[in-house]
Amino acid sequence: MRHPSFLISVAFIALPITCVGEAHDAFHHLGQINKASIVMLAEERIVPDELAAVIATGIARVIDEQAEEGARRSANYLDFEARLLELAGAEASRLHTGRSRQDIGSTYRRMGLRENLLDTYDALLAARMALLDVAAAHVDTIIPAYTHGVQAQPTTLAHYLLAFAAAFERDAERLEEAYSRLNLSPLGAAAFGTSGFAIDRERLAELLGFDSAVENSYDANLVSSVDSKIEFANALSTSAIMVGQLMQNLHTQYHNPVPWIQLAEESTDVSSIMPQKRNPRPLDRVRLLATSVVGSAHTVTLNAHNTNSGMNDYRPGTQAADAAAKAQEMYAAYVDVMRSLVVDPARSLQEVDIDYSTMTEVADVLLRHAEVPFRVGHHYASELTTYGRAHGKRPKDLTDEELTQLYEESIGESLPVEVELIRQAMDPVTMVRNRKGLGGPQEQEVVRMLARHNDSLASGLGWLDLSRTHLQNSATTLERAFAELK
Repeated sequence: MRHPSFLISVAFIALPITCVGEAHDAFHHLGQINKASIVMLAEERIVPDELAAVIATGIARVIDEQAEEGARRSANYLDFEARLLELAGAEASRLHTGRSRQDIGSTYRRMGLRENLLDTYDALLAARMALLDVAAAHVDTIIPAYTHGVQAQPTTLAHYLLAFAAAFERDAERLEEAYSRLNLSPLGAAAFGTSGFAIDRERLAELLGFDSAVENSYDANLVSSVDSKIEFANALSTSAIMVGQLMQNLHTQYHNPVPWIQLAEESTDVSSIMPQKRNPRPLDRVRLLATSVVGSAHTVTLNAHNTNSGMNDYRPGTQAADAAAKAQEMYAAYVDVMRSLVVDPARSLQEVDIDYSTMTEVADVLLRHAEVPFRVGHHYASELTTYGRAHGKRPKDLTDEELTQLYEESIGESLPVEVELIRQAMDPVTMVRNRKGLGGPQEQEVVRMLARHNDSLASGLGWLDLSRTHLQNSATTLERAFAELK
């Protein structure tokens, strides 16, 4: 059931997710770094205005040349500088004042990874929205929940899915925190000890859209370049593991000849030899992608493991970028799965009714209404379960006589409550409705949690828009300052 109170908040955020940011290669970022450097050097009077104009013009020409189809677009500064010197003369090498390929490389890798992070966050928002949409439609759908692979207690589909929505919320928080540490500038640290020139590192950071500079210049290139990548990759790995768990839970339903939740038939493949068989390949695809994310993330960690600071092993951002690309694919495939789910509420309730997952409530009713110690009530409920299964009976098939007699036989006393209370306790709908605790499956709590997750999703969308707008505004500021030099 989709509740009106939730529809109001859905209408607020059910807007197109922010478009994925424009993809930039490392050469583009190198060009931006060179623009920012000459602007800062001119502002600090480290390079005279006339020479700064010559260098800026040369930078622009190199960038324009490399925009042509088939251009090499090398991210090696020495390649860029060689062409710059041909165009602007030897004095143009003053662009490199107070810099090293070390801090340049660290900077453009961070610029690339922050774009990867924002695009991945965007894809995560879409996955969260798709999940919440399914949950909102099934606030009252009773389903079996399992522990140790065995039916344990009834809950609702919305309550179950909101647990995974909570995991997505934590994933978003981890990515936001990772971004705050990734979006710091190493530029101006030179190799690791800065230089004898008064480089304004904060101005460089501002022009390139960073929130600030990495304070310690040794940390900037040689230490934070390790943990910032690992933090990003590990956030993706954690998310992928939870995505994979949900897909595997859905896949388990296909062991049942009559699943209560499955993919729409048009989303499945028919076996080439077994005409009755429908293969839920979209579940396989998401799980495979999730495994690939975890593998790529672990590679980031292993590349840095047991290395000295300053080694090349951990410097490339390719593995973290690869994990991000796979995560984006994973979230997109996840959205497809959510949109193709078919739920049969009557069948899921039937699955609960044929087993004894309400027996905790039987013990609780005896405690609440007759102060029967829980362990005593637990014993009676366990005996009910054993008896019912042995006689091929569902809980609702047990007679009043059997319910009272089993209490007398197992406890040695008369049943201290009306037998109707025991019968009500065995009803899964009643059991779920009567839950009282924070975050439980009862309708009031589920609707409240849906609204809160919806607000959190809207907040995430706002964070993404602000982050991208900040980068766009910084790029505009840089272009304006660079144009003034030319």
